[in-house]
Amino acid sequence: MDLGQTTTAAAGANIFDVSEAEFMAKVIDASHETPVILDFWAPWCGPCKTLGPALEAAVNAAGGKVKLAKINVDENQGIAGQMRVQSIPTIFAFHKGQPVDGFQGALPQSEVDAFVTKIAAMHEEDGGLSDAIEAAEAMLEEGSVDDALETFAAILEEDPNAAAAFAGLAKCHVAKGDLDAAEAVLNGAPAEVVTNAAIEAVQAQIALAREAESAGPVDELRAKVAAEPANMEVKLELATALHGAGDVAGAVDVLLEAVRTDRDWNDAAAKTQLFKIFDALAPNDKIALDGRRKLSSILFA
Repeated sequence: MDLGQTTTAAAGANIFDVSEAEFMAKVIDASHETPVILDFWAPWCGPCKTLGPALEAAVNAAGGKVKLAKINVDENQGIAGQMRVQSIPTIFAFHKGQPVDGFQGALPQSEVDAFVTKIAAMHEEDGGLSDAIEAAEAMLEEGSVDDALETFAAILEEDPNAAAAFAGLAKCHVAKGDLDAAEAVLNGAPAEVVTNAAIEAVQAQIALAREAESAGPVDELRAKVAAEPANMEVKLELATALHGAGDVAGAVDVLLEAVRTDRDWNDAAAKTQLFKIFDALAPNDKIALDGRRKLSSILFA
């Protein structure tokens, strides 16, 4: 038995192992009800043997306000690659289906306790703001951009530190084609929330939209790629144009083919562009999940 990690049976309902097949249900979906802390670890990892018990003690002390899902990276390399885990232990916290915080490496028990307490606090009543954010996101998804914009703005009046509302408001401006306004929203966000994953995702969306402004017509670029299949620069421009036209899956496919052709071209520009697209998508987005899996297959084949 590995003393650095508690067994699922001993931990109970709030601490459990999770596999790639269970990731969506036990982490992303479950975080809509209760925040979920995700611990990437391995049996051979020394710092994991310190951090694991510290996390488990803090989560147990939270009394059900937060859950801890543990992923053994040796047995689940795909999800580790999709989450861009570079070293372990790596910790992510999910709330309402989105990554909201995280850290790498072992921390003292006091800092672990503070981290878990902060994540657990998201479980508390917030005056309905979480429901309002979900409603605004649904409006934006359905195309009711102005209604979503008004809702996000109202949420920020109630909570000026609501990172999800800043991100949502910026996304509304992106949807309206006003990238300057979107950047202004994010520039006005408090310093303590600018590294929030939702805000970083919108920053990636804005960067991609800026690039698309200078990309050529899709049909012309397709013709150029067909005529010059080894021309990496044209492939990347086609991917940028496709993304700007709303064909995200098409853009990912073109970039994956570019990586297959020459993964090292221009300092791995195709791979970098793929990560930018993945970062702009929700962690549970099918295009992002499939794209990361295919990229890992290409890189590690």
